[in-house]
Amino acid sequence: MIDKKKVFSLAQLIIPWLTVPLMGKRSFFRFLPVASLVNLCLSATSVIANKKQWWINKNPISPGPIDFTYFLGPYFVGTLWIFKLTYGNFSKYLVTNVVIDWINAFPYFFISQKVGLFKFKKWSNRTWGFMSLVWAILIYGIQYLVEQSIKQYNSDN
Repeated sequence: MIDKKKVFSLAQLIIPWLTVPLMGKRSFFRFLPVASLVNLCLSATSVIANKKQWWINKNPISPGPIDFTYFLGPYFVGTLWIFKLTYGNFSKYLVTNVVIDWINAFPYFFISQKVGLFKFKKWSNRTWGFMSLVWAILIYGIQYLVEQSIKQYNSDN
């Protein structure tokens, strides 16, 4: 019998990466640092969340406190795509993140809980959605500062 948890985990890791070649090399490398940073923050939050029992990760492919199939799959690739499609227009970026974070916090985590991969204990879906939006705003600011630094460096040379 096929283990639905493993299939769902593999799908959430692999399917988003199939879209990356469509993004283009320049966009991928342009937004790679900020996507990596937010994933590092998510990983650190997961370690804390496990200790404080905010949520439980039951992923058979990524056992332990950090669900790498989720963070390196839809969250990482989604961050790259959102930046590619909206960076430079903060209101478009913000609206896109509100919509995606709502989908992520409610229908997506409902499905993840039904499959048996993940369960909120002391956090709610709203808390997760709010935190995702806060991270999105912070990383937009970081990307903006990085790009301003690059522009300044290029104009000085």
